[in-house]
Amino acid sequence: MAIVKPFKGLRPPKDIVDRVACLPYDVMNSTEAAKMADGKPESLLHVTKAEIDCEPGIDTHSEIVYNKAVENFKKMQSNSWLVEDDKSKFYIYAQRMDEHIQYGIVGCASSVEYFEGKIKKHELTRPDKEEDRMTLTKYTNANIEPVFFSYKAIAEIDSIIDNIVKTQKPEYDFIADDGFGHQFWVIEDDNTNIQIEKLFAEKVPCMYVADGHHRTAAASRIGKERAENNPNHTGQEEYNFFMAVIFSDHQLKIIDYNRVIKDLNGNDKKSLLEKLNKNFVIQNMGKEIYKPSKLHEFSMYIDSEWYKLNAKEGTYNDNDPIGVLDVTILSDLVLDKILGIEDLRRSQRIDFVGGIRGLGELKKRVDSGEMAVAFALYPVSMQQLITIADTGNIMPPKTTWFEPKLRSGLVIHKLD
Repeated sequence: MAIVKPFKGLRPPKDIVDRVACLPYDVMNSTEAAKMADGKPESLLHVTKAEIDCEPGIDTHSEIVYNKAVENFKKMQSNSWLVEDDKSKFYIYAQRMDEHIQYGIVGCASSVEYFEGKIKKHELTRPDKEEDRMTLTKYTNANIEPVFFSYKAIAEIDSIIDNIVKTQKPEYDFIADDGFGHQFWVIEDDNTNIQIEKLFAEKVPCMYVADGHHRTAAASRIGKERAENNPNHTGQEEYNFFMAVIFSDHQLKIIDYNRVIKDLNGNDKKSLLEKLNKNFVIQNMGKEIYKPSKLHEFSMYIDSEWYKLNAKEGTYNDNDPIGVLDVTILSDLVLDKILGIEDLRRSQRIDFVGGIRGLGELKKRVDSGEMAVAFALYPVSMQQLITIADTGNIMPPKTTWFEPKLRSGLVIHKLD
């Protein structure tokens, strides 16, 4: 059963939380981060993207950058922009996107359970990105940003969250620059904290990494490394645990993750359509943006027109956790066989566009001449993600896009 523990959070005072909080490190480049942090010395970007306070063009993985992150992190604490709570607690974090609201428990997961497979993943990680997050964590001795987990809903946990949200005023309540709302409750009652920890231990068999595979792997590796190097290791040290926001599966919304391709691999529009016709029922949808409305339906934009592509029966396997995925169908039947893109992770001819940008972004990139064709997909479901993780499979690259992104800086977990 799942180990989830309360912790003594390091948090900003409520009057500056909207200035401290920021988007996660991996959704922006250094130039964008510098612009976001401009005029905000309290922004956590000065820690998560510390290169913005170094010489332009510096290697973001250099020792200078990591040392600057430590310097800025210490400054935030000495200036009381981050203040540690008096005792270990759980927290509740709510995000609002349009009419959708999702509520998660903020607590610490176990690095041991990651290696035991009780924290299940659905993506491969890149060693260089793992090393980067490990290095920042080691230098700061803290989980600066949370990972994003899910679990199969438990009524008793839902009830606790619902009661707190309805009866207590949130500690933080603000709308970020992107229009998404963020609320945060501190659970002060000792009995409630004990009950939450007990419910996870007794009723949640496992958890799933929704977003943050690299941070999860990095934090778990640090826990294992410190345990092996501590002759007095007990298993209860803070380094054994890392910070996560944990949402029940019915709370979450996965949106589409689309593809744009630079060239047609020697084809013209006519020959491309002829080759697609072998495995898809094709319908010209005209110049108005067309969004896929169901599984195994795609939309394609080329030469100022949108097309609906429905995969023909027999081209996919609904009984195979990977074969049922639309990213698999598109990769196998179109990107590989027709467009000659075999390795999605390394090919320079393909790019990926999160659905939060809308299909207008696909149109824009094709119309500009930067890309030759775009494909939009129907979103993966949480059940598909869970099935893949439960069966030990790995999703193809760039399959899931969760929105809204967790704000960093609402709470931090120190490893000592």
